[in-house]
Amino acid sequence: MGSALIGLAAAVVGVTGTLVASVLSQRHLARVQSEQFERQQQAAEAQWHREQQVAELNRRREGYIQVNASFRRYRTQLTNFLWNVHKGAVTPDERELVEEARRDHHSVLAEAQLVASAAVLVELDGMTTALSEVYRRTMCLEEGNPDPDGSFNEIRTDFVRLWERWEGMRAVMRADLGLGSAAGEPPAISP
Repeated sequence: MGSALIGLAAAVVGVTGTLVASVLSQRHLARVQSEQFERQQQAAEAQWHREQQVAELNRRREGYIQVNASFRRYRTQLTNFLWNVHKGAVTPDERELVEEARRDHHSVLAEAQLVASAAVLVELDGMTTALSEVYRRTMCLEEGNPDPDGSFNEIRTDFVRLWERWEGMRAVMRADLGLGSAAGEPPAISP
């Protein structure tokens, strides 16, 4: 009976080993698949975040381009209007060009305010305030009711200051987009 028991014990151990091996193999395979699925989810989430960052950067860039162009157009139209005031040659069409540029500027600025960073918002608000003051002073001059310091030459000096402020605003926008942190600084190189 001794050899029969040994044979039976060997058979039981063999069958048990086979059963345990298949259970352990299934558990190991499930763990490997779970880890692989988790890595794939992490990679997909990281990719989604990168795509969101690129989309946000593109929205800001587009907004900055639009607001930059509208500031330039508004400033140019207002400068031309000031020269016509100085020459005494203002027409309703010229006044409408200034108003159209002003409305466009307000519209584009409203859109840019939704995507701009905090630092750019500060610059946009400061530039808008300064440009609005130059607009007000120019219109007062045109209406024959100038400020005490609202002569043609003084307002022209305001335009020079506006240009300098615009360059600073543009530098902050460029820095926000990762293209340099100060005026005249070379663009940053992305990895």
